[in-house]
Formats: sequence, C-alpha cells, structure tokens
Amino acid sequence: MNIQIKNNTVSCSFGNNANYILGILFTLMISMLGTFLANLPVIGKIGPMIISIIIAVVYRNVIGYPELIRKGITFTSQHILRFAIILYGFKLNMDVIIHQGAGLLLRGSLTIVIAIMVTMIISYLLHGEKQLSLLLGIGTGICGAAAIAAAAPILDADQKDTAISVGIIALIGTIFTILYSIIMPYLPLSLEQYAIWSGLSLHEIAHVAAAASPAGNSALAVGLLAKLCRVFLLIPFCFGLSLFIRIKGNKNKTKVPMPWFLLGFIATSLIGTYLPIPQNVLQNVSVIATYLLAAAMVGLGLNVQFSSLNTRIFKSLLSMTIASILVSGISFLITYIC
Repeated sequence: MNIQIKNNTVSCSFGNNANYILGILFTLMISMLGTFLANLPVIGKIGPMIISIIIAVVYRNVIGYPELIRKGITFTSQHILRFAIILYGFKLNMDVIIHQGAGLLLRGSLTIVIAIMVTMIISYLLHGEKQLSLLLGIGTGICGAAAIAAAAPILDADQKDTAISVGIIALIGTIFTILYSIIMPYLPLSLEQYAIWSGLSLHEIAHVAAAASPAGNSALAVGLLAKLCRVFLLIPFCFGLSLFIRIKGNKNKTKVPMPWFLLGFIATSLIGTYLPIPQNVLQNVSVIATYLLAAAMVGLGLNVQFSSLNTRIFKSLLSMTIASILVSGISFLITYIC
C-alpha cells in the first residue's frame, strides 16, 4: 500500500496484490454467507454453492460488478476452483474410473458432437451469428467458459463475442443447475446416476459441483469425473480445431492450455483410494473443498448480466438453449438406460 499526503489530504493506493486479496476475500465472504444460509430450513436444501451463485447474480444485476477487485475474483473463479476440484479427488474411488471411465469418455464425446451440431444447425436456420453460436456450442459441449477461452484465439474470435458467450454460458448453466437441484428428488435415478447425468450435461465444472453436491460427496466425485472426462476432451478437440483452421489457410498457431488440475484430481483420487487416510481427515478436506467451490461460484455468478442479452444475440442464445435441452435429455436417457 502506498500512502501519499497532498494538500493536507491523505490518500491510499493499493497495489495489484491488494486487488487480488480483496477480490478473494469478497468471494469468500459471500461463500460464508451462502454456507450460513444453507444451514437454514427450506432454503438450505439447495446447498451453499447454488445459494452463493444466486447471491452473486443478484449482486451483479443490482449493484454491479466490483471492477476494482476483478483480478481477485477472477483468480478465485479460475485457480481456487481448480484447487478445490483437486481436493475433491480424495473422495473418488479409482475403481469407479476403471469400470466407468472409458464409457464416460464416450458419452462425453457424444455430448460435444450433439451440442455443437445442434447449436450450429439451429443458428443457421434462424440466421444467427455464426461465430458466436460456434463459441456457445463449444462451451455447451465441453466445459463452458474454459472451452470458450481456449477456442476463441484459435478461431480468432471477436473479444466482444467471447465475453458475451461466457456470460450466456454462465446464465444458462446457472438456470440448469438450479433446475437440476430442484427436480433431483423426483427423478428415477440413483444418486450416482444423477451425478453422472449432471457431469455429462451441465456446462461448467462449477455447475456440476453445485448440482451434484446435494447427492453427497461420493456421488459428487463421480459427477466431477464425468465432467472432467469432457474437460479432458478439450485438448484433442482444440488441437483438431487448430489443425482444421490451418488446413483452411489460417496461420494462427495459438497453443492450447493443458488442464493440469485434471492430473491433480487423478492424483488425489489415487491417494484417497489406495492410501490409509483417516476418515476424519478426508471429511475435513471435503468441507474445505465445498467452501472453496462455493467461493468459485461467486465469480461465476458475477458474470451473469441480464442487460447484455439484447436482440443481437437472441438467436444464438435460443440455439444454445435448445442444444442444452437436447444434451440434457439425451444424456438423461443414456444414463438411465445404462
């Protein structure tokens, strides 16, 4: 912090570190509020993560985005989120991966194909914006904002389209997450099947974590595995997309970031499965992970701005919404049958 005295007035200016710290503390405070409200009757049934998202969405659309601490909020929604996912790996039994991992990869691939194809076809029929629709299809099929961020430079996408598509993904994904949590008790699915369905169909990792958390920690870990199979597919998809663009004559050689937290999730899963770790330690780790994930929800919810949904993007939004419904329905049927 720098302190300056000018004209008998004391002014304080914080450096970049303070922006990070204040932003992180902001998300943690809302997460704390969400956790507190989750212990109350009725409202507590939807869990601290979804409550945190709702608080953040209301804050953004009533008060606005706290720009001064954006860096810290972004850090929470990106890096702390991934750290929390790594911690959740301790609750995953690797025997489940051995029996279901390959199948989940296959189902995840189907999700990607359906999401992109349906979004683009409907957008074409409605005369929507091609690039924006493609970004939304990629985000719907793979892993939300992270997939959009990885694909945008390869496509040389307009920054405004990229920002809008991220906001739409956050909005629609949040709505689906809340709906999933509400209908969960009435579905003909086991808790594990429900979590897998969430992992195969919801947009963001954070959305899957929020929707699957009411099913319990074991089911949540399996749901995250299903989602992380889709995240893993981001790598071959982006390399294939880059190759396709180069074949068409684009010289963009942007590198695709590797989701290293996927390896961390697998590592903690192995440790939790095969090493004799006391249950109370695993329980404490689970509580910390849930709290950190709720903080990450805040960063996600703050990206939802209702006023940005204007006429220009309505057709792309409609295309992506229809694709999301079809992905959800087909994933549900596959999960229920299999």
